[in-house]
Amino acid sequence: MQGTTIGFVGLGPMGAPMARNLLGAGFDVALWNRTASKAQAVAGDHPRATVATTPAEAARPVVVAMLPDLPQVRDVVERADGLRAGWRAAGVDDPLLVVMSTVSPVAVREWARDLAADGVRLVDAPVSGGVEGAAAGTLSIMAGGADADVALLGPVFDALGRTVRHLGPVGAGSLTKTCNQVVVGGTLNALAEAVAIAEAGGLDLEAVLDVLGGGLAASQLLTDKARRYLTGDFTHGAACRTQLKDLEFGIAAGRELGVATGATEVARDRYQQMVDRGDAELDHSAVVRVVV
Repeated sequence: MQGTTIGFVGLGPMGAPMARNLLGAGFDVALWNRTASKAQAVAGDHPRATVATTPAEAARPVVVAMLPDLPQVRDVVERADGLRAGWRAAGVDDPLLVVMSTVSPVAVREWARDLAADGVRLVDAPVSGGVEGAAAGTLSIMAGGADADVALLGPVFDALGRTVRHLGPVGAGSLTKTCNQVVVGGTLNALAEAVAIAEAGGLDLEAVLDVLGGGLAASQLLTDKARRYLTGDFTHGAACRTQLKDLEFGIAAGRELGVATGATEVARDRYQQMVDRGDAELDHSAVVRVVV
């Protein structure tokens, strides 16, 4: 990767700190975001940062995409001023696209086959760790792709995360992230029910959460979300709409693989209620609102 300029598209709450970490690690980074001011904010006066006015201008031999879902990534690649046009204009014959968004493992695998026919390599490498992990460079990165491609990206991943695992061919990273999100959604629903029962029973919620955190019910989610349950502040954070999307991916994967997903479907239905009632942007721990 020495001497390679990275293209980075998608500078939202996760993408912006990830791009900053790449700059901090010594990479030259071409930045593009639909809202140009976000790219300019990340670039600042950094000598290694370039602000692209179109995705085509961010087309480099390696491009990282951190966008909401696969349709947005496909659009950035295929639009008239997209990455494909940029690669062609720059004479890049075998670009490597790194999809770090959480996307459907089925859809990304199918798209990778289409791209490969045109000489575009794809690695799916979704992350876990939230905005805090993105800022600290401590993300857990789940990679799927060809051995050589994932090995090439080692320095990039090392700048972004603490735990990096190559899980298999394209789609394996996204399937692993789907497993992660099934556990997250299910755990948050169980926590929501526990919180609702404790409050309805007149218990001191802070004491209950402290006891749960000291026993077998302890989890990183409980540690991270306890303050929200105690204060009722569910602003910002990981959106309910995103959790809903991820649980849909889990149900679809289970259907394809012949695995029952009853618990995931219950969790999905509760997040659908959150979206339907207008709470799509609240942190996913706010699912407690449809339990009480």
